[in-house]
Amino acid sequence: MLARLPFRFLAELPILPSVAARLVISRIRYSSTARRTMSLNLRPHAFSGNPLRSKTLRLDPSSNSPFVTLKTLILDNTHEQLSSNFKVLPFRKGRPLAFSSPSVTDSTPVWHLGWLNFYEFKNFLSKSEIPLEEDSFVYLGTEALSMCYWAVDVTAVSDSGPLEVNGGERSCFVELRTLMVATDWANESAMGELAIAGHARALLEWHNTSRFCGHCGMATVPIDAGRRKQCTNDACKKRVYPRVDPVVIMLVIDKENDHALLSRQSRFVPRMWSCLAGFIEPGESLEEAVRRETWEETGIEVGEVIYHSSQPWPVGPNNMPCQLMVGFFAYAKSLEIHVDKVELEDAKWHSREDVKKALTFAEYEKAQRTAAVKVDQMCKGVEKGQNFSSDFNVESGELAPMFIPGPFAIAHHLISSWVNDSAEARKSPKQATASSNL
Repeated sequence: MLARLPFRFLAELPILPSVAARLVISRIRYSSTARRTMSLNLRPHAFSGNPLRSKTLRLDPSSNSPFVTLKTLILDNTHEQLSSNFKVLPFRKGRPLAFSSPSVTDSTPVWHLGWLNFYEFKNFLSKSEIPLEEDSFVYLGTEALSMCYWAVDVTAVSDSGPLEVNGGERSCFVELRTLMVATDWANESAMGELAIAGHARALLEWHNTSRFCGHCGMATVPIDAGRRKQCTNDACKKRVYPRVDPVVIMLVIDKENDHALLSRQSRFVPRMWSCLAGFIEPGESLEEAVRRETWEETGIEVGEVIYHSSQPWPVGPNNMPCQLMVGFFAYAKSLEIHVDKVELEDAKWHSREDVKKALTFAEYEKAQRTAAVKVDQMCKGVEKGQNFSSDFNVESGELAPMFIPGPFAIAHHLISSWVNDSAEARKSPKQATASSNL
């Protein structure tokens, strides 16, 4: 926004003159290449764009804990008016409850989150005898009509098969990664549900990994509807907040030869190649992390680093439930590759044409349909094994030599942005923007 302000206003900002000057210079150097790159980021990535409002819940002025209010409603039948404003999304082992319904446009089923209303949830608890603990609940947000949304961890409940929600729809607990692949990324409503599920899983997993105070070792309890926790030791009372683990992910580019560096990890499905990525170390900037990780894993020296976009990533390991992928273009200063075999299986330079073919060969819509059918089968109790990697085939029916992660991953957007870039955008990266160094 600062880039669009008049120079006079920038000069009057209460900041150091050197900073103001750099902002003005950045505005002058903000070329059409940078504007085009930013325009690609107007549409949220998967797991972003959560439609629920994340505001502190205050249902009962006499109660200091929204959880106490919810617990009172569950145990007391006198709060009929308030109870009608609750929706609860159960999770088991990080998997949200979901159900499937026919699509109104084609034959591909559409998944939905299995929200339980207050009475369904209360009935669910009475049958399962789940212990009602504060750590099990997190507040997700509220809609304009004051409908309050919660997530609850019901891992302690024995799995009794598909449940019935939404007026009789059969539902089950589905891995978030499966729902991610099954989501139609052109469907704004479906992407919103995926973002809600990702947010809920991250918060619940954070509760599971922060049961004790890291300062004194005593137990912690949730406060503010599960949005933070506090140590129970009166001499400590340390407050703990959900922390995001930032991960840099970068497409390393050889500008002179029009190549991009892609890598493989041993955990990847066969033939999949992606961007380099790594965690940020203490005392390190994002740009420094990009350069260090690239050097450590491939021996490639990186010069200029340009920000592209970011993406919440709640489908990582349970011990790191709140990850934020921060995407960059990184321009190589050297080309000889020395792969760290501990971190990577392989890394190679690929031409723009080869990467473009990989994006064409990967039938992402077919994979999305396959995953959507899998969710439908799971909810009906007739799930069959499915190897998703076999769905990425060339038109002739032969296996594609390589493919790129689907549109649910920021790596896809980094790579496709570079592949579809025009000849004008391939000029010196110094013409793009200096904003990543501010």
